[in-house]
Amino acid sequence: MKPSSGAPRTVAFALCGSFCSFSAVLPQVGALRRRGWDVLPILSVSAAGQDTRFGTAETLRRTLCELTGHAPLTTLQQVEPLGPQRLAQALVIAPATGTTMALLAAGISATPVTLAAKSLLRGGCPVVVAPSTNDGLSGSAPALAALLQRKHYYFVPFGQDDSYKKPCSLKSDFTQLPDALESALRGVQIQPLLL
Repeated sequence: MKPSSGAPRTVAFALCGSFCSFSAVLPQVGALRRRGWDVLPILSVSAAGQDTRFGTAETLRRTLCELTGHAPLTTLQQVEPLGPQRLAQALVIAPATGTTMALLAAGISATPVTLAAKSLLRGGCPVVVAPSTNDGLSGSAPALAALLQRKHYYFVPFGQDDSYKKPCSLKSDFTQLPDALESALRGVQIQPLLL
């Protein structure tokens, strides 16, 4: 769905438990706000409830609320209306873990993030995926390949983040997220692979 000219633009923005990527993802929430987007944050179960060496769940929730003006959505009941009530024009999943991509590829909508995707996909809205997973070129490769072929799924450009120390790991160039979203709304996939 494309917003009409001059209409407010709203994107649902889901963060999954690739905790080390949060520091690169959160600035893109601000970049979308500067481009005029209203951002509805969503947290995966892991992101909403786990404290890690990268920060606490409470700090993440507070930061997202400050950046967006909205409390993060964390339950199935909160995300289900996104599509039917046309509350957002697209969904961004950044960082997208291997687990979330596997659930999406299998059509399992049992988490807030995957149900948000199902809710928006039912009306043909784009889902923009920004992979960040240590097994992107091993265990998560089949799910990634399946989503690359699926209608209404678009990708933020990604590549190996450390080919010597973590040869199977993939990470998105999160700075390209705003452009990937704008392109997805036009039905265009920008080059998904970092060369």
